[in-house]
Amino acid sequence: MKFLIIINRIGLLGLLLILKSLTSFSQTDMKKELFVKQIRNSKTSSLAEVGVLLEKETDLQEIAVVNWDAFSYQPEVKFRIAHNKDQIWLKFYVTEEHILAKHIKTNSATHKDSCVEFFVDPEQKGKYYNFEFNCIGTVHLAYGAGRHDRVFIPAELIENNIQIVSSLGDTPFEEKSGAYSWEMTVVIPMSVFIHNPQLQLQQLTANANFYKCGDDTSRPHYLTWNPVGTERPDFHQPAYFGVLRFE
Repeated sequence: MKFLIIINRIGLLGLLLILKSLTSFSQTDMKKELFVKQIRNSKTSSLAEVGVLLEKETDLQEIAVVNWDAFSYQPEVKFRIAHNKDQIWLKFYVTEEHILAKHIKTNSATHKDSCVEFFVDPEQKGKYYNFEFNCIGTVHLAYGAGRHDRVFIPAELIENNIQIVSSLGDTPFEEKSGAYSWEMTVVIPMSVFIHNPQLQLQQLTANANFYKCGDDTSRPHYLTWNPVGTERPDFHQPAYFGVLRFE
């Protein structure tokens, strides 16, 4: 009876608007948190050694949230993350039906290929770095407050500092269909965070999200680690980032 009285007073449209706002609030309020372990290693580690240490010292995390029903295809995507005080270490594991790798130029449209991504706001103030890696290790990296307010990190800086290796190699190819699994290890040094020159990883609390996409593949998809509550696929949504707590 009380429910019917409420509908009579505010109308059905008003009720729907209230429910929508409550749903949006719950999605932005529900942020995943992830502890990022510091791996203490006395020597400089190769990419192969980084991969081994990540598998030994860290737990697998999933990029498995399907936020948009129109893009329901769900590859299996997992990752590991750690740091060594001076670098962020990542390892991605992907199993999918279609792989594509056309882009070889740094800061090109890697999201159109088979791509994994790491967006991080190190100051929790809304400005973030979008690290986007296609499946052969081409990097797209920019900084800013939103999709349309971004400044590229210089390509030379990226190429000379970010270390990356993919099990698919680094040669571009047209789409291949079947059952493919690939892995990628990435080492991100502090030197590429040029808009935060005083950034220190130890004890850092940052906002972040992890993604998997493939815009130009036969089955476009947009998976996220932390849920995103927009009407259409949009990874440039810092309000929906989760939280990383660095040891």
